[in-house]
Amino acid sequence: MRASIFVTDDDEVVRSSITRRLVRGGHDVRSFDSGEALLEGLDHDVPDIILLDLKMSGMTGLETLKHVRPKAPQTLVILLTAYGTIEDAVEAMRLGAYDFLIKSVDLSGVGPVVERAIDYLTLRRRVSFENQSSAGRYALTNLIADSPVMRELVAQVQELSQNAKTTVLLQGETGTGKEFIARVLHHNGPRGDAPFVGVNCTAIPQELFESELFGYERGAFTGAAQRKPGLCEQAEGGTLFLDEIGDLNPSMQAKLLRVLQERSFKRLGGQEDITVDFRLIAATNRDLKKEVSQGTFREDLFFRLNVVSLELPPLRQRVEDIHPLSLRCLLHHSRDINKDIGEIDPGARELLERYAYPGNIRELENVIERAVIFCRGKTLTSEDLPGELHETTQKIISSTTQADEAILRVEMALGRQTLAETEFAIIEEVMKLCGQNKSLAAQKLGLTRFALDRRLKKISDESE
Repeated sequence: MRASIFVTDDDEVVRSSITRRLVRGGHDVRSFDSGEALLEGLDHDVPDIILLDLKMSGMTGLETLKHVRPKAPQTLVILLTAYGTIEDAVEAMRLGAYDFLIKSVDLSGVGPVVERAIDYLTLRRRVSFENQSSAGRYALTNLIADSPVMRELVAQVQELSQNAKTTVLLQGETGTGKEFIARVLHHNGPRGDAPFVGVNCTAIPQELFESELFGYERGAFTGAAQRKPGLCEQAEGGTLFLDEIGDLNPSMQAKLLRVLQERSFKRLGGQEDITVDFRLIAATNRDLKKEVSQGTFREDLFFRLNVVSLELPPLRQRVEDIHPLSLRCLLHHSRDINKDIGEIDPGARELLERYAYPGNIRELENVIERAVIFCRGKTLTSEDLPGELHETTQKIISSTTQADEAILRVEMALGRQTLAETEFAIIEEVMKLCGQNKSLAAQKLGLTRFALDRRLKKISDESE
């Protein structure tokens, strides 16, 4: 990185030597012979780095530093002196200096300290850019909420984002955007500039989860060659997001509960309590109330998590949002593969809005990405969409598995589907799940085998 640097020293020889060294390094350098001259220069230009001599005639380096901070709050100031003391260093850091360098005869220490400052500037700018990009992506105004259910959710998110301490539990089917909403809550609140640490509770082996969450001290176990801060520490001041929290084993549930109660923990192998300040957002596609009643999830942890609960609606319940979501995906994917596709024709829109989306928003994004790949014109048509969207009737039943238990979801379009059609769809789906075993299907449906046979015969007769 080419940096702009101001060098201030009342010794002309030292000032010239430092300036020549930095110019040879490819930097833009201006020099000043006093603190007063530097402050006047800051009225016209603000550099990346200031090298400032501590002992100067007129204003000293520390006096100058006090006036530099208001004029150049983002500039890194490195104090130079041949007579450094601990007291000077402490005072310089208190006033906002980045570093403190004792001048050697050959000034060999200048280069390394400037390079460290440049590395820090580069990192700071990258983080700032990423934060700004994230803040833009997760802005409340970017949430698509044309449907009534989403408008209500967005209003709740807007209120919650300003409350930086309240624990939030996000519930909803897979693919409904739980992590996205967690990031919206983070980036639109007071903690937006602090870290967002996301943890998928199913992606980390349970035997490693404690060391990942809380960190460990050197020698805590075989292979622990040095201290490692955990994810809780990394989230300090920001947000800790625990996805799929319903999959935590009982031991980790108990340890997480203690952190939420005490806001402190110990690293593995450590003796000291580490106090933390983060907002916890948890997410799950499981029914935690049901799991509490079954004894597979701690009731006390559930109450700690369930301070505010938001239910994210499946895409099939927010049909009004499908078209704008599709357009956003369309523009994104067409730009990525250098295609000029900007519209969705009415036939394609009808198919997109009629489909049930068992995979929710994630599935919609995949559908649009595939369609963009095969689209040959500037408008997405029904021919570009995959076969499952071309079914003549909307799928009434979708099935999923939660905690090794089959769950059926019924979506009956009033006015377009009858009670008989819905009943037939349920029976067919249960038969499929039971491997066409009629006795097992009858048991699952709470029917006798005779009653099920009678219904199956009626389905067969009406389909002929």
